[in-house]
Amino acid sequence: MSPSPILLWFRQDLRLADNPALTHAVDSGRPVLPVFILDDVTPGRWRPGAASRWWLHHSLAALAGGLKRRGAPLILRRGPADAVIHDLAAETGAGAVVWNRCYEPWSVERDSAIKQSLTAQGIEAKCCPGSLLNEPWTILTGGGTPYRVFTPYWRAVTGGPEPAAPLPAPDCIPTPASLPASDTLCDWGLLPTGPDWASGIRESWAPGEEWAQARLSAFLEHLCRDYAKSRDLPALDGTSRLSPHLRHGEISPRQVWHAAMALAARRPDCAEGVMSFLREVVWRDFCYNLLYHFPQLPDRPLNPRFEAFPWCKDDKALAAWKQGRTGYPIVDAGLRQLWRTGWMHNRVRMIVGSVLVKHLLLPWQEGQDWFWDTLVDADLANNAAGWQWIAGCGADAAPYFRVFNPTLQGRKFDPDGNYVRRWVPELSRLPSRHIHAPWDAPAEVLCQAGVALGQTYPLPVVELGKGRERALAAYARIKEPQDE
Repeated sequence: MSPSPILLWFRQDLRLADNPALTHAVDSGRPVLPVFILDDVTPGRWRPGAASRWWLHHSLAALAGGLKRRGAPLILRRGPADAVIHDLAAETGAGAVVWNRCYEPWSVERDSAIKQSLTAQGIEAKCCPGSLLNEPWTILTGGGTPYRVFTPYWRAVTGGPEPAAPLPAPDCIPTPASLPASDTLCDWGLLPTGPDWASGIRESWAPGEEWAQARLSAFLEHLCRDYAKSRDLPALDGTSRLSPHLRHGEISPRQVWHAAMALAARRPDCAEGVMSFLREVVWRDFCYNLLYHFPQLPDRPLNPRFEAFPWCKDDKALAAWKQGRTGYPIVDAGLRQLWRTGWMHNRVRMIVGSVLVKHLLLPWQEGQDWFWDTLVDADLANNAAGWQWIAGCGADAAPYFRVFNPTLQGRKFDPDGNYVRRWVPELSRLPSRHIHAPWDAPAEVLCQAGVALGQTYPLPVVELGKGRERALAAYARIKEPQDE
């Protein structure tokens, strides 16, 4: 008599290599039934955004192809994950269910309930660590509390054991003789209908495990060419651009870590770039550490004094920010890049975020929600931690009273204006000395460049000095004497 099947529940781990749940399923000796569940019923606010849904469609198609080549189907079901798992277990007579952990608050609660329910029915339930370098409860301070500052967290990670070596993809996956019914991917409607807003995303990205590995290989060569400096220059392709692949689990942080460390071993001249890059990989773990220990992270400030911060409500200013019509060129370039490609350079994310929460005095949650809908790498932990850092109310946060000047930031990180010229073409003919502050350009320069402020390009939504003063005045209402 053949053993009962094992359900392999794919989630944010859409890959075959270094997938602990997949390895466990194959090693169990049971027939394996891979399944992905589109659980977009709850929670409403944090259902995948439009850009993430586009990516998910193509990532699932790539995963299904990889599984098929190894002899296995990908069963697709839609609905509340707990109900679908129990229905599938009953339909197939599954004796076990295995998955890799997720760390969103609702996922932790749901998965715990599913595990208890399955166990009570005599069905083996196993969750595996497949998304982080270190589980959130394994990297703690000497006092047993979670880290709230990144640098000591980084030291603890790099001073501890090396992450486990990545697991190979299986050559073949045994499946049951009888398969349950499956939805079709196209029926899920993950791709845009009507206006095709995804054309720029299609031009910019190739989802799937194969492309994630290709991107990593190409990027590793760049690490030997002054990564620490070029990663801050948005006009260059100086960052890894692995974030959406990591977000959907098409590549694991262990694969990234070991590939980078292998490069450093072969090429000592690359060591500085490798460690600078791996700090970013560990920052991702740090954000998940925060989300796990402080599940209120996406909704409420970690610094409770910011509960009383006097945020403004200004729908017109918020709309101008979202549309890249703030009148600050580096900000508008970033937001237009986001809308066109589903991604924004990390340095620019900090600049556009600072303008939103400081010059415009709009709540950081507004920016977080916009990023959630428009980013192909929308990740609850990174998104929430990043926005709280910008707003000065999170862990290891930039102090609120340090207000980024978008003009100076533009001149520093886009000195020739090439990033602005690409994404704000109406300013492309301005000389570099004026492109980050067109309002200061002489009238004849504006005329020669075809720029009519307030017509072809907007005036700033708020004057820089006034915005800064207003931000500091708002902060003074909640600060404590030692804050500065």
